[in-house]
Amino acid sequence: MATIDITAENFEETIEKNDIVIVDFWAEWCGPCKSFSPIYEEVSEKYEDIVFGKIDTEAEQELAGHFQIRSIPTLMIFREQVVLFSQPGMLNAAQLEDVINKVKDIDMDKVHEEIANQEEK
Repeated sequence: MATIDITAENFEETIEKNDIVIVDFWAEWCGPCKSFSPIYEEVSEKYEDIVFGKIDTEAEQELAGHFQIRSIPTLMIFREQVVLFSQPGMLNAAQLEDVINKVKDIDMDKVHEEIANQEEK
């Protein structure tokens, strides 16, 4: 699957309607972002079941602010609407695929249970 542009208008729907969403926060002027982009595109082609989105931090300053993006590129992975991974900096293809496989292996019932327990406190 090719990457999609995520904006404030489609962010919530994208996160809610997809099991796993990977978001690349980037900007046009960012050198490392330009270097990471082909890697991100290449890996996106291998995972039909995952949405790979890109958020332009210049155009979507509200989203970048909401997620406290201080450095780009920043990669964030949502699964069942929960942020499971957030890291600034570039990953190579093998590292990105390793993170994706780890996210897929997480027992989300346990994660939701832990979140519920935290909210009760």
